[in-house]
Amino acid sequence: MKCILMHKRIPVIELDIDNASGFLLKFGIPLNPGHLPIGTYIKSNVDGNMLRDWWMKRSIPASREGLKETLEKLNVGFSQGLLSKSYGLSLSDQYWVCPQGQDLKWDDINFFTNSFSEDMGNLLFSGKMRENSKNFNFLSPDNTSDGMLRKKWKIINGERYLIKSGSVPFRQEVFNEVIASSICWRLCIPHTEYILLTENGEACSASKDFVTPMTELVSAARILDQFKTPNNVSKYEHYIACGEKLGIIDIRQQIEKMLVLDFIIANSDRHYNNFGLLRNAETLAWTGVVPIFDCGCSLFYDKPDRVITISSVDAESKPFKTTHFEQIKLVKDFSWLNFETLNDISDEYAELLKMSELPDERRTLLCKALLNRIQDLKSYVCAFENKKR
Repeated sequence: MKCILMHKRIPVIELDIDNASGFLLKFGIPLNPGHLPIGTYIKSNVDGNMLRDWWMKRSIPASREGLKETLEKLNVGFSQGLLSKSYGLSLSDQYWVCPQGQDLKWDDINFFTNSFSEDMGNLLFSGKMRENSKNFNFLSPDNTSDGMLRKKWKIINGERYLIKSGSVPFRQEVFNEVIASSICWRLCIPHTEYILLTENGEACSASKDFVTPMTELVSAARILDQFKTPNNVSKYEHYIACGEKLGIIDIRQQIEKMLVLDFIIANSDRHYNNFGLLRNAETLAWTGVVPIFDCGCSLFYDKPDRVITISSVDAESKPFKTTHFEQIKLVKDFSWLNFETLNDISDEYAELLKMSELPDERRTLLCKALLNRIQDLKSYVCAFENKKR
């Protein structure tokens, strides 16, 4: 399929995509190089490998629960093959592909202001095809949704919400998203609000899309692809320097707040694709740090009861250090942190977990672990402030 990669209404580059596999075969000379995806245009040249990588990672990852069965039902070989069926449209950015010879307009097909089919989302989420599958509608942002958990986009009261499930054996992520959202609210940390709802009889988390028709998410991974890390600079300091270079003057403060949150909730999966920056898709001006999202893989969500730890030292972390005890040392300012706002947070977590199917013993262990992590952080901050004096 010959097409043009578009950035909203701006033509960016001609592409040749294999119809069967969805793989990017060839690309032409950039029409508007400044609008190429971040990290794919280096030193006035298109990096073909990075462009192919960007396109491939736009698709549903192979690790998604139930994806193999979904592709078999749709008779599609690879998840990339779903991209062109919905023009590569997403609810995370403003890129899409316009097939050669088709007179398509962004204003008529984008998912921010137009409705979309729930066929793909329902199939990915439940594993069941709707009746009369011959009329299956592929036009959905679910073809470009990231992550391993079952999820789907849904329009609720005119707003775009991402509905996410949990993973076996505990399906704890949905409750962790909600409690992390509450901690952020209590500590005045910019975040995406998560609520609890039921979908097909299953407890799920739901969050409203923080990307608007004018903005887009650029992951930390893409920013680091654009600005290679010098050998003598840590990735942490380099990422902050990148943000400052792009005009985000409060990036250090916002990243430090993220690290504090991740310490409290023992987040084990803050990888470079679930935090980043926002930019204006038309002017390309950088507008700020992405509000915190995707905190489900925390609070020992996949650990058996016997190994739930109350020690800060042992909890694994990402992305800058391998343990939270080491990573929290990157934070230089705790003046904004008000521990009193967290006094009853374990009670809130306990009430929340009552809606789960977790046994009483595990719920008690998790609430104690949360309390202990807050106490560990409080002790560290106290020692940190005393050392400064």
